[in-house]
Amino acid sequence: MKDLEFKLNSTDIHPDSEIQGTILVSYPGRYDGVVINTQILDSNEHIIYQSYNGKKISQNVSRLFINKDVMPEHKAEFSAVINFETNQEHEVKFRVSIIEQHKEIESKIIFAKYSA
Repeated sequence: MKDLEFKLNSTDIHPDSEIQGTILVSYPGRYDGVVINTQILDSNEHIIYQSYNGKKISQNVSRLFINKDVMPEHKAEFSAVINFETNQEHEVKFRVSIIEQHKEIESKIIFAKYSA
């Protein structure tokens, strides 16, 4: 098993459809948490994270840090949405990283597609 596993419920994303992801950390060392960075290629739009591990997020954030203290069994589940109208298909890059003292230890990237 790798130190970091990351899965999305679907890599085919449509406007206002909920994106769900799961992160599992098995890194043997100390770490502070995980960060999720998302980029919608060929666009100035952002993803909006709605919750993680059942906790609602009250402000619109496009970069999400999840502290390991709120990751029971080193697992995090999150939900997000992309809600802009588009006439073209966009590639969406999800990058999850393990963070230790402001340094990236390991990362994993998943590409998805966003279309109307």
